This record gives sequence, structure tokens and C-alpha cells, in this order.
Amino acid sequence: MANSAQARKRARQAENRRQLSASQRSTLRTFVKKVIKAIRSGDKEAAVEAFKTATPQIDRAANRGLIHANKAARHKSRLNAHIKAMG
Repeated sequence: MANSAQARKRARQAENRRQLSASQRSTLRTFVKKVIKAIRSGDKEAAVEAFKTATPQIDRAANRGLIHANKAARHKSRLNAHIKAMG
């Protein structure tokens, strides 16, 4: 266990940051899952709308350092490719 006041504070800060990051990561995954669900249902209009709402969330996660910029780009690229492949 942390012994100095500084170490105790760092432990508190790390825990708060971990909880915030977990919440933000969960939100990001929810937005991505909504796009995937719309793609699987075959509804292109819903997929496009879900993608439009998910894109800023993905970018925001990358800007915050929650995910790597390349991972954000990969998510957007693959989701968009799936939507374009729909009829």
C-alpha cells in the first residue's frame, strides 16, 4: 500500500482516471455496436445514421488518448467499408 501522501494521492488519481476511462471506453463500444447492429440488420439508412453519430465519438476517444489514432481510423474505415458494401 502507498505510504507517502504523494503516493496515496497518485493512487487516488489513478483509480479515478481508470474509472473515467472505463466509462468512456464502454460508451465508445456502445456506439460502434450500434453501427454493427444496423449493418447486420441490413438497414443502410440506419447504418449511415449510426455511423454519423459514432464517428465523432471515435475521434474524441482518440483525441483523449483512450484509443490510438490508428485504431480510430481502422474502426471508421472498416465500418464505412461495410456500409458501402451494403446494397
